[in-house]
Amino acid sequence: MRNIKHAFWGLLLLSSLLWLTAEPTVFQPASFFVLRDAMVQYSGIVAMTAMSVAMILALRPRWPERWLGGLDKMYRLHKWLGVAALIISVTHWLWSQGPKWAVGWGWLARPARRARPVLENPIQQTFASLRGAAEGVGEWAFYAAVFLIALALIRHFSYRVFYKAHRLLAIVYLVLVFHAVVLTGFEYWASPLGLIMALLLAWGSYAAAIVLLRRVGADRQVEGRIASLQHYPGVRVLEVGIDVPQGWPGHKPGQFAFATSDVREGAHPYTIASAWHDDHRRITFIAKELGDHTSRLREKLSVGQSVKVEGPYGCFDFDDSQPRQIWIGAGIGVTPFIARMKYLARERSEHPDQLPPAVDLFHPTTDVDETALSKLKADAEAANIRLHIFIDARDGRLTGDRIRAVVSEWRAASIWFCGPSGFGEALRKDFAAAGLPVTKRFHQELFAMRT
Repeated sequence: MRNIKHAFWGLLLLSSLLWLTAEPTVFQPASFFVLRDAMVQYSGIVAMTAMSVAMILALRPRWPERWLGGLDKMYRLHKWLGVAALIISVTHWLWSQGPKWAVGWGWLARPARRARPVLENPIQQTFASLRGAAEGVGEWAFYAAVFLIALALIRHFSYRVFYKAHRLLAIVYLVLVFHAVVLTGFEYWASPLGLIMALLLAWGSYAAAIVLLRRVGADRQVEGRIASLQHYPGVRVLEVGIDVPQGWPGHKPGQFAFATSDVREGAHPYTIASAWHDDHRRITFIAKELGDHTSRLREKLSVGQSVKVEGPYGCFDFDDSQPRQIWIGAGIGVTPFIARMKYLARERSEHPDQLPPAVDLFHPTTDVDETALSKLKADAEAANIRLHIFIDARDGRLTGDRIRAVVSEWRAASIWFCGPSGFGEALRKDFAAAGLPVTKRFHQELFAMRT
């Protein structure tokens, strides 16, 4: 979380500082309308910076994943940038339109029209001729962006609406690139700000084209076929085994992948619930019926069906040097721990002389399915992991105090959490108050993507 906060605020600060170097007289405006013109430029530049980086992150690039802490953190940054772009775009629109309204209401005097300078640069002449068109399409693109971002953020709408809204946003972004290129102060393009903006707009346009062509993650996709399906009605979970005979590079326990069973729905993220074996090339996903798409999977999937699998992604890999680990898998958040237990069970049988960290797994759950719990207990026993099941109706809520009462050596442990983000944040604060260095030793999967 710390790195994505640094990236978010650093990006907004950097774009602001670059603009200030290109517009050093902003703090001594000759009139309100001079200030207004400067604020229109500033808000437009920051909004397009945020939108461009959000568009680039939509490609699921590999290079920032490790530093940001995984694709789940990258998507959180993508969301923050989208919200920031929306808020700043509204501010940009108000700076543009508000003074016009004030003049019409008699609150402000219309500024005297100045003679336009003769433009000698042919590029500047071209931009001047396109100014009216850029203003017109930019305003309508702004309205479309507000509507589409709202559709993407409001979870009430179905995943299919969410997916289509994201693709349409790529078109809106390209229109806004035209708007920004034409209307950005021409003198800016010769400054460091102009260079950075040109790179971001070009890269963002490339990303938008990839999104529209449905080629996101194409170099990490393999063809698979559904080999098994098992439904656990008590916990409303579907376990899907997919054979991937060619191309899959393998994965670490705790990682996730995208699967596409219906091109109209697009790719959906699922945590991988199996360890990888080169001699048994099968990936297991566990999907809980949480959204409109996952609730229909049991009717839509069948054994033998072709599926595209893309990945692996994520840095929730249990890799640290602590002698003890505490795992907390709340509800369907237990999935990455199942994969890790299967991996440790295999390592235990193949390398009995190696001693892995001592592990306690806490599994708080509201729903109960005895078959699923029996398999979980078997996995824990095979991996030599202490399993603690907390059924809400029977055992009450899992708290930091209850964890510390069970694991007396918690001060020497790292904590790995996957589950509802609010629950994870509460536990993080609880352990921080108890003295655990949570910045280094509390690892939380932010798997809050739409399903």
